[in-house]
Amino acid sequence: MGTGRNGSRACIRFLFAAQFAFISDCRLHIKSPLQTGQDAILSPEQGHYLRQVMRLRCGDKLVLFDGSGGEYQAEITRLAKQHSACHVQKFDPVEREFPCHVHIVQSAVRSDKLVPVLQKGTELGAAGFQITRSERTPVKFDGGKLDRRLQRWQSIITEAAEQSGRTRIPYIRWRSSLPDIKTHGSCFALHTQTHLRWPQARQAISQASEITFAIGSEGGWSHRDIKMLEELGFTGLRFGPRIMRTETAAPALLAAIQACLD
Repeated sequence: MGTGRNGSRACIRFLFAAQFAFISDCRLHIKSPLQTGQDAILSPEQGHYLRQVMRLRCGDKLVLFDGSGGEYQAEITRLAKQHSACHVQKFDPVEREFPCHVHIVQSAVRSDKLVPVLQKGTELGAAGFQITRSERTPVKFDGGKLDRRLQRWQSIITEAAEQSGRTRIPYIRWRSSLPDIKTHGSCFALHTQTHLRWPQARQAISQASEITFAIGSEGGWSHRDIKMLEELGFTGLRFGPRIMRTETAAPALLAAIQACLD
């Protein structure tokens, strides 16, 4: 590569080409276990995505992962409206997950608030999400409506994992009440009625193997909610000097933990 102006232009072209190559990479999550040397059958929706969105053809390469860790290099062997398949060629044991499993308990909120929690939380490394009813839950999820919401939430999480390079898919669970929450490792509930602040808890959090964070709805946790969370083993935590919106808290926490671990 040359120096001076020509060298700079060549460098810019190289960086642009490298960035474009990365952005154009295609990753798909396959629900069934993958194995090298075998074919992976794609869903009609995945086939449509490859044909109409990514504009790929038979013979093109892509990355597959089944959520058990690592990912696979594969080649498209068939692209049809109702039947598409790839041949799995090589396994890469890459690991991009947090060494600390961070579980997010999110009080149920409206869909426009919850979607960014799931999407950004997945991109930032959350191990899973528990959506729970609390005293100030502004919406009702029952019966068929809840089933449809769970399917949509799982789809959002899967797509975020595909896009962000995750090798594992976070779980999503509905909890009808706070006592139904499953706790993992050190447990913290975000609210302002506590003296414990992030700087005081940061070292313990950065050294934990599992953490559960509980985040309230738009109105925050009620006094009864906080008492119940304490009975479940949660410690109150103030995160920063300002009060965040409910959809901001989980991504901000995950980013802070990533900074501690990095």
